[in-house]
Amino acid sequence: MKQVIFAASLISAMFIAQLASAQTRTPYINKRQYNQHERIQQGVHNGSITRAEANRLKMQQAKVRHFKMMAKADGRVTPAERRMIQQQQLVASRSIYRQKHDMQRRWYR
Repeated sequence: MKQVIFAASLISAMFIAQLASAQTRTPYINKRQYNQHERIQQGVHNGSITRAEANRLKMQQAKVRHFKMMAKADGRVTPAERRMIQQQQLVASRSIYRQKHDMQRRWYR
């Protein structure tokens, strides 16, 4: 009888943990952040983003990461928090585009 109760409590604990982690998952946000990081690296590599621009863009990405951590801190990312993160990512994406296409070049390597 004790084994059945233990197994049931273990299964319920795993189910609750699964639900809690499902609320904090942000796969779309994570993928977009990874893509933006890759775009910055590509721009640095091909010279379309200078070092100073890259540092500013990386700081912007760090702010997005910080806001995402703060949103996940309570164990649930609300739709409003998700919209705010996506809005910040949109601003960051536009900044990356502008810096890559502003005709400033890094001619040294």
